[in-house]
Amino acid sequence: MEYLVYLSTAQKLMDQNDLLDILTASRYNNIRHNLTGMLLYGEGTFIQLLEGDPETLKQTYQTIEADSRHHNIIKMAQGEITERYFPEWAMGFKSANATELAEFKGYINPDNKSFLQQGDTDAIIGMLKTFADVNRM
Repeated sequence: MEYLVYLSTAQKLMDQNDLLDILTASRYNNIRHNLTGMLLYGEGTFIQLLEGDPETLKQTYQTIEADSRHHNIIKMAQGEITERYFPEWAMGFKSANATELAEFKGYINPDNKSFLQQGDTDAIIGMLKTFADVNRM
């Protein structure tokens, strides 16, 4: 099993209906393909972690890259895992502003010029997991 984390920029600021459309389609597709993960959206930026079969992840990422709702897609981390980080979530989701995101342990500000050089996969996943733990229903 593998995981993949990417960052992207929305083509436009998303409203609740836009985000609901993305979330509904993502959950449906992820259930069909046995993928799980977490999607954060904040002020025009997406950060998503997906986990599942390597070939399925590759195909899903190619679909994501072709999606016209976002651009500047950057694969931040990818690797093998023995168990899922988000086993119960077909797609966890939260929309947050920069102030809310900055409160989470491991938050890395994408506006920081050294953001991409940090390469700290543990921090990225830690931020997503901390956020998920706070928002579990």
